Amino acid sequence: MREYLLTILVAALVAYVLVPAVRAFAVWFGAQAVPRDRDVHVIPTPRLGGLAMFGGMVAALVVATGLPEMRKVLAAGDISVGRALLMSGGLIVLIGIADDRWEVDPLTKFAGQVAAAGIFIMQGIQIYVIPQPNGETLTLPPAYGVPLTVLVVVATINAVNFIDGLDGLAAGVVGIAALALFSYAYWLSKANGMTTLSSATLTAAVLFGMCAGFLPHNFSPARIFMGDTGSMLIGLLLSASTIMLTGQFDSANLANGLFPFYVPLLLVPAVAAVPFMDMLLAVWRRTNQGRSPFSPDKQHLHHRLLELGHSTRQAVLIMYFWVGLLASGLVGLALFDAAWITLGVTMVVAIAGMVLMLALPRRRRRAAALAGRGDAGGTGRPSERPRMPV
Repeated sequence: MREYLLTILVAALVAYVLVPAVRAFAVWFGAQAVPRDRDVHVIPTPRLGGLAMFGGMVAALVVATGLPEMRKVLAAGDISVGRALLMSGGLIVLIGIADDRWEVDPLTKFAGQVAAAGIFIMQGIQIYVIPQPNGETLTLPPAYGVPLTVLVVVATINAVNFIDGLDGLAAGVVGIAALALFSYAYWLSKANGMTTLSSATLTAAVLFGMCAGFLPHNFSPARIFMGDTGSMLIGLLLSASTIMLTGQFDSANLANGLFPFYVPLLLVPAVAAVPFMDMLLAVWRRTNQGRSPFSPDKQHLHHRLLELGHSTRQAVLIMYFWVGLLASGLVGLALFDAAWITLGVTMVVAIAGMVLMLALPRRRRRAAALAGRGDAGGTGRPSERPRMPV
């Protein structure tokens, strides 16, 4: 655990320290997000925050190579994790820089994402097995494993890109997912008497550190955006950890049966469930109104939370809450035998969160109404401080 904590700390510190320099470079380079009608930010904000996150990743991998046990993990068997992350991450960052500055067309970005997945496959990061309902695993030949790996990488990158709609939302959500994957892999290995050192666990740890270091600069009001440079990079690492975890555990050796084997495949969809549902509703809403499904509007979930009376920070924290609840529920079901207790606790927390989410803006509106009524009961002019006698 100490070696993991060190890599997390290095990734976080380097990402945090690099942000001011990256921000200055983005302003000089002209990579800034100009406010649009549907945006929440009101002033031009520099992009390219992903460069600082990439620096945190590189620093963490360099430190990991100096740790005896981690060095073995980075080049374990047929998988060269360090080389795969550096090569594919570097490619994604270059495409992201071009997009943040000149807006690359979707086809070019898609080709770059597929190429990054191809680098993973060439370095041994690939889906080799999938679980079956009968408890056995199905070995996938390259004809099936390769396209499935590409699909997972591209889908995860674009899911994270879609999440990036509010200050701090993508970094926080992916950080929560990375922490959940790390906890799942570490504690499940420990509980079943396996080694806790693995490439998937290391990748999740580095990803969590990158997000944690960048988030203080990106939380509302954001001083810098991660841009496509960052959203595609953290999506890439999230997919890498998911793919490597898929084949890490043998379902026959797991104490809680087959369900833990499915967790890596379920976790990313669970994390992206809320924004994905928002995307489907947006497509349905726009087509019903006779508009293009890609036409922008201000009726997304975060816009509705703002209309309810929540601040931007509260809207992001609400999204954190639901993502964290889904992720912790899945990890809890994988680690603990008492499934009904885990489900019960999750439901109680969900109900409490829903009540608070609806009650807070209502209380704020009531307080504002009472304050307005108090002003109306007076003279209609600002109250004056009584004068002292001369």
